[in-house]
Amino acid sequence: MSSWFPRWTLKTAGEVAPDERLPAGQTVVMGIQHVVAMFGSTALAPILMGFDPNTSIFFSGIGTLIFFLLTGGRLPSYLGSSFAFIGVVIAATGYAGSGPNPNIGLALGGIIAAGVLYMLIGLVVQVLGTGWIERLMPPIVTGTVVAAIGLNLAPVAVKSLGTTPFDVSVGLLTALAVGLVAVRGQGVVGRLPILLGALCGYLLYAIGANLLGWGKPIEFSGVAQAAWFGLPKFSAPVFDATAMALIAPVAVILVAENLGHVKGLAAMTGRNFDPLMGRAFIADGIATVVSGSGGGTGVTTYAENMGVMAVTRIYSTLVFVVAAAVALLLGFSPKFGALILTLPVPVVGGLALVVFGLIAATGGRIWVMNRVDFSRPRNLIVAGVALTAGAGDLTLSIAGFKMGGIGTATFGAIVLYHLLRERE
Repeated sequence: MSSWFPRWTLKTAGEVAPDERLPAGQTVVMGIQHVVAMFGSTALAPILMGFDPNTSIFFSGIGTLIFFLLTGGRLPSYLGSSFAFIGVVIAATGYAGSGPNPNIGLALGGIIAAGVLYMLIGLVVQVLGTGWIERLMPPIVTGTVVAAIGLNLAPVAVKSLGTTPFDVSVGLLTALAVGLVAVRGQGVVGRLPILLGALCGYLLYAIGANLLGWGKPIEFSGVAQAAWFGLPKFSAPVFDATAMALIAPVAVILVAENLGHVKGLAAMTGRNFDPLMGRAFIADGIATVVSGSGGGTGVTTYAENMGVMAVTRIYSTLVFVVAAAVALLLGFSPKFGALILTLPVPVVGGLALVVFGLIAATGGRIWVMNRVDFSRPRNLIVAGVALTAGAGDLTLSIAGFKMGGIGTATFGAIVLYHLLRERE
């Protein structure tokens, strides 16, 4: 009988498998590199929802450890803030787009509901396998849902750019910086476009606003007053049926996302991770519940960290234990959190412009990679109707519950695909 955890064997050169390990010093360095890779997106997502980014980083570390334990240390992954929650959280809380979210409790209750639904799906997968998911949500459906999320969030990004010429210019230049790093950056640098783009935008804004007086100066008094060490800012969930019904369906998107990530890891490592799929879903669901219980965002396995693994060919799961520990340490530094919150709104808008656009474009990538045939009317109608519903934020009221554009697009795509069966 095999043990729950593998016996990691030492490897000092070449590709490092999930059940192998680097020397201690190299493991620590690789763990820090994975924190840098996840940081930009894990900090940006909570800012866009009005959550505390430091708290979300703290819970990303907790979630990664939960994932490591429940998958037996056999599946290399980092769990960071999920962008799939942004649209429904904004809709459920009426968030204005800047500063702390006054209705964060409603969002947290919905995030917990999504996590519970995600766990239940994981239990079914553990018993029945993943075949039924792939039949329920083929590539035309998953690609459409992902694209609809990006289009639904587009107005948020545009609004965040600001209204003055200076603010809009900084936002657009931030987006350009992200693109330049992603396209021209070499090696690991090319894997950090959000982080490096944010730094460029931050410097541009600081020069224009704090030195030249073209905009509202960045205020650093909060950073000076914050303590170096302290507890994260925890928040309590509020369980409102309408908010929960609006946010819980995000679990369907998380399933599709995680399924793709695990399949990608299998392709990179040459291993069959299908037997771990159910445990991966359950672990991600539990991590989301724990995060939502204390004020963090919903979490998901991160493509950014998969990119680092693809570049370095180091898949040791022990690296992610180090990454999780570093994230926990950052979470216990209020000064670090206060520094993140000084990120100017136009810079956040520029980052959002890129990130939300990439989400929409990823839907098209799923179609292309799976060779979806758009000469078939069934596929055209499923994509066309669901994309319009998502982009236009079509909200439906069913038995007193409101379903926003993302939920409508998700379930609309699934229902339409199975209703519009073509003649043999």
